[in-house]
Amino acid sequence: MKNLTLLILFFTSFTFSQDKENQKEQLLAEKKSNNLIYEANELMDNNKFISAEKEYRKAISKQPTSVAGTYNLGNSYFKEGNYEEALYRQQQAAKNATEKSHKHKAFHNIGNILMKNKQCKEAVEAYKNALRNDPTDDETRYNLALAKECAEQQKDDQPDENQDKDKDKQDENKDQDDQNKDNQDQQDQDKKDNKDDQNDQDKKDGDDKKDEEKPKDEKDQKNQEKKPQPGQLSPQQIKNLLEAMNMQEQKVQEKMNADKQKGVKIQTDKDW
Repeated sequence: MKNLTLLILFFTSFTFSQDKENQKEQLLAEKKSNNLIYEANELMDNNKFISAEKEYRKAISKQPTSVAGTYNLGNSYFKEGNYEEALYRQQQAAKNATEKSHKHKAFHNIGNILMKNKQCKEAVEAYKNALRNDPTDDETRYNLALAKECAEQQKDDQPDENQDKDKDKQDENKDQDDQNKDNQDQQDQDKKDNKDDQNDQDKKDGDDKKDEEKPKDEKDQKNQEKKPQPGQLSPQQIKNLLEAMNMQEQKVQEKMNADKQKGVKIQTDKDW
């Protein structure tokens, strides 16, 4: 029992010593951080932004929860026109701040940055947070009024969201109707083309069928017209006969010419 009591006392003593050492290191880090912030402020006063930014960053690395470091670095970014980084640092300062006065300043600056970015609605909320931590600041109250007016103006200028949705829906329906109409027109054209093709085919089949359905007697009559009747000459026979007559006449003419040359009188069938 005695040994157990001594062990508890030793452990308690060790814990107390460790906490004291941690506090000492924390105070030392805070002191170094404050010195770096002081140097950075001097550099900013001399318009040496790049060097000042390095010192602010060193200060924050020594003490990440430093409100002064992030707040002053945010202000330096704001002066240089880097509103994105300025907003990030001021938000850090507002988060880490434990005193209302520090929170008020951080939120006030956040509102100013948002106004620069034309984010009036968000700026209204930032100024309200600043006034919650210091309701007596007339500058914040004045900025809040400007932010509200700006937010209302933006709301009036912005087209109604429901109207945009309705318009988009109408456009979508119109596109769908146009597509359906095009499809229907194409289907109607295809049907018309198919019908014309079918009519042509039916007409052709009908003509062929007509020829097949002609009376047998009519067909035989046509065939008989082509064949020579008994006692009649066929076209080919007539052609052969004419050619023979022409040849015979040519021979007679040749003979007459020959006799004429000999001086023989030729008797003709007709009287002159």
